Order: sequence, then C-alpha cells, then structure tokens
Amino acid sequence: MIELDGKLLSADIFKKEFVCNLGACKGACCVKGNAGAPLDEEEAKLLDQIYPQFESYLTDAGRAAVQAQGKSVQGLGELETPLIDGKECAYTVFEIDGTASCGIEKAYLDGKIDWKKPISCHLYPIRIAKYTNFEALNYDRWSICSAACSLGEELKVPVYQFLKEPLIRKYGSDFYSELENVGRDLTAE
Repeated sequence: MIELDGKLLSADIFKKEFVCNLGACKGACCVKGNAGAPLDEEEAKLLDQIYPQFESYLTDAGRAAVQAQGKSVQGLGELETPLIDGKECAYTVFEIDGTASCGIEKAYLDGKIDWKKPISCHLYPIRIAKYTNFEALNYDRWSICSAACSLGEELKVPVYQFLKEPLIRKYGSDFYSELENVGRDLTAE
C-alpha cells in the first residue's frame, strides 16, 4: 500500500493495466454482481433531486424498480442503486447491440443533467473503502473485466491513467498530479 494525501492506495493501481472494452464485455458491470453500485449520502440526495430530469432515459423495468424501491437502497453497510429483479442496476439501459450503459450518463451526455453518474461506477475498477480516519483505494479484480485487462496490457495503460477523469473528479487535479508522480517513481524502480 502507498500513502498519498491521507489515502492508502493499492500498488496494483499503478502496476496493473486496464482499459474498458465494451465491445467484449457489453457493459456486464451494470448487469452482474450481487448488489447495486455504491452511493454516498450526497449522491443519494442528488439522485432524489435530479431523477425527474433523467427518468425518461430509463427502461420501464428501471422506472418500476425505482418506484418500488426508491432512488437508492440501503445495502450491507452502504447505500446502493436499486436493482431490477436482483440483476441489473435500475439505471441501466441497453443499446441495440445489447450493450449495457447508464441512463444517468446518457442524460448527462445529452446536457439534461450536470452529474455524470455515481463515482463508484466512474472509478471502476477502483473501489474505495472508507475507514474512520482514511480511505483505501483498491484495485478490484472481476472476471468479467478480463478483456479490459488484456486491452490495458496491450495498450500499456495503468489503472490510474485509465481512470484520470474520475480520479480528478473525486479528489482534484492536485491529487492526480501527485498520483502521476508516484506512478513515475514506481515505474522507474
């Protein structure tokens, strides 16, 4: 683990390579798993506020799940996005080719809202574990992302570089600059 700005970072964030390959996985992270996407309290409140602005982007099943469960649900120790029948996230939409994507993000890209999507989704494959005095950023290995790992290796893109935008969104550009310095130091070793 590497300490940076009061956060503990897994060395895998610097050493492992990753680039999402939607053509291969078809957005499986929006569909598979045993829980919805983690949300913090501010995100849950924001979903309550902006839901009417992106509701039309969702599927009928997604809207029904939100109506039945709420815009966020209490999971095991944290808030999460609701699921449709215990499967895909209620905010998931599908492209013509079957690729899953985020209805929230579609509304953002269309200029309907100014929030892209939950930070836990944007930061994946980094997962944040919150402790009393610090956060730990860990690289999450999931078999559905094997094509992303292969593409990352082929393109030689470390996880932290692939996630530049969401890391800056979450922690700011100064933090990311420090992260780049750590990455350079580790590759020089």
